[in-house]
Amino acid sequence: MPRRSGDWFRQAESDLQHAKHALENGDYEWSCFAAQQAAEKAIKAIYEKSGKSTRGHSILGLLKGIESEFNIPEVFYSYARVLSRYYIEARYPNGFPEGAPVDYFDEKIAGEAVSAAEEILGWCRNYLS
Repeated sequence: MPRRSGDWFRQAESDLQHAKHALENGDYEWSCFAAQQAAEKAIKAIYEKSGKSTRGHSILGLLKGIESEFNIPEVFYSYARVLSRYYIEARYPNGFPEGAPVDYFDEKIAGEAVSAAEEILGWCRNYLS
């Protein structure tokens, strides 16, 4: 079966662009979710290129699954803890005790999510090239 790491990474880049557009448009919860998706797919591209299989959406779990084989920057674990929350919280009202996701996200939070995803994608890009 052919390796599809390039496909995973291209989609990660597209998701990052979506996160940036959502940030510019004030759709902060969607920016956070798209940033999470971008980081997840970029790391899954690493798994694919390495011939490893993976499941799940936790950025932290994905990083821990490859940390013995790769020199992962320590700050990525902080990024992962933040981004992993946006898989559910940014999309579903029951991710919070009250209100909708739109009530909980702002420009600063979305900007931090996009920056974290950019850093992770840059690291993954270097490995994949």
